[in-house]
Amino acid sequence: MPTTAPTVTLSDVATTALAEQVGIERVMDPGIRPLWDGMPRLAGPVHAVRCAPDDHLMLHAAIYRAPAGSVILVESQRGRYAVAGGNVCAIAQRRGIAGFVVDGFIRDIDEVRAAGFPVFARGLCPKPAAKKKVLPQGDAVVGGVLARTGDLVVADIDGVVVLPAEGGDRIVEAAWTRQRDEATHDLDDWEAAHRRKVSEALAAAGADATLPD
Repeated sequence: MPTTAPTVTLSDVATTALAEQVGIERVMDPGIRPLWDGMPRLAGPVHAVRCAPDDHLMLHAAIYRAPAGSVILVESQRGRYAVAGGNVCAIAQRRGIAGFVVDGFIRDIDEVRAAGFPVFARGLCPKPAAKKKVLPQGDAVVGGVLARTGDLVVADIDGVVVLPAEGGDRIVEAAWTRQRDEATHDLDDWEAAHRRKVSEALAAAGADATLPD
């Protein structure tokens, strides 16, 4: 009897596997990182938000506008003020938002950690931003990556990768296949293949390809 292939979800695939399938323009600046230890992998469809510098009105609107399951990606134009705090994160979590990826700062990290709400950002600032400025929405540049609402994002301890809405599923499948195949090989298998690749690369570069045992 034929077996049914397992269903692959976006959260099953590590950023390291995804990054090997895309260009560096899809990988965020490593300054954007998980803000609390033990944070689970964050994955889902993108809801892109653009905020004016040192203003967070559009993010605060987005926590009510973004569909449940969304990951809100925030362009803050390198403002110095926090664009979200404990209550904003709590409301977003209550409304089903999966988490935030912020090119900027948040505050109230103890509350956010206690709630288990995933936030990737550049760091913390105790001073909140203003709520005055409206900007067009639909796309945002976050960590050097142009993200559009409807794209896919995966964030984990190794970084953040954004996939295009069109063709993103194919990238996820290819990454999952590679990740699964690598998991079936032990370190001896990996070393043998690695030594061969290194030797071939050295020879192709015109160097001594000898690698002693």
